[in-house]
Amino acid sequence: MDRAEERSLERMLVAAIDGDERAYRAFLEAVAKLVRTWLRRKVTHGSLDAEDIVQETLLAIHLKRHTWRSAEPVRPWIFAIANHKLIDAFRRHGRQPLADSPALEEVEAAEPEVLRSWEIDRALQVLTPGQRSVVTAVSIEGSSIQETARDLGMNETAVRVALHRGLAAIARRFGRT
Repeated sequence: MDRAEERSLERMLVAAIDGDERAYRAFLEAVAKLVRTWLRRKVTHGSLDAEDIVQETLLAIHLKRHTWRSAEPVRPWIFAIANHKLIDAFRRHGRQPLADSPALEEVEAAEPEVLRSWEIDRALQVLTPGQRSVVTAVSIEGSSIQETARDLGMNETAVRVALHRGLAAIARRFGRT
C-alpha cells in the first residue's frame, strides 16, 4: 500500500467519524481486505478461522475508532489492533502466535508500550523513510523479506540491513540496547 492509499484510508476514517456511512462502509471493506491479506501470512494453523479474526478486528476498530489520532498514520493503528486480535485467537486456542517469526519475536521483545499503536507510530518516527518503509512492511504488515524487496525495489540484503538497523534504532530510542 502506498502513501496515496494510506491517505485515502485516513480520509475515509475521518469522514466516517464525522458520520458519513458510505465512507465508513468503504473504510471497513478496505480494512477487511488489508487484514485478510495480512492474516494469510500469519494464520497457517487450521484451528484458527482467519475470517473470525477479521470480524473481531473490525469490531474492535469500530469500538476504538475514537482512539485513532488523525495526525498519525492509520495503518499501524489498524495492524496493532489486528495483531492483538490474532494473539487473542492464539491464546483462546492454546497456541503461541508465530513462534517461527523472527521479526515478531524482535517486536515482542520490545518494551510493552511500543506495542500500542500510538507508540508504534512514535517509534517509526525515529527511522529514516527507507527504514520506516521496511519495518512497516515486515514487522507490522507481515510481508516477507522477498515481498518487501520486490515492492520497494530493493534487493533482499538491503531489506534485511534496513530492518535490522530500523529495529535497532527503535530499541535504542526506547532504552533497549
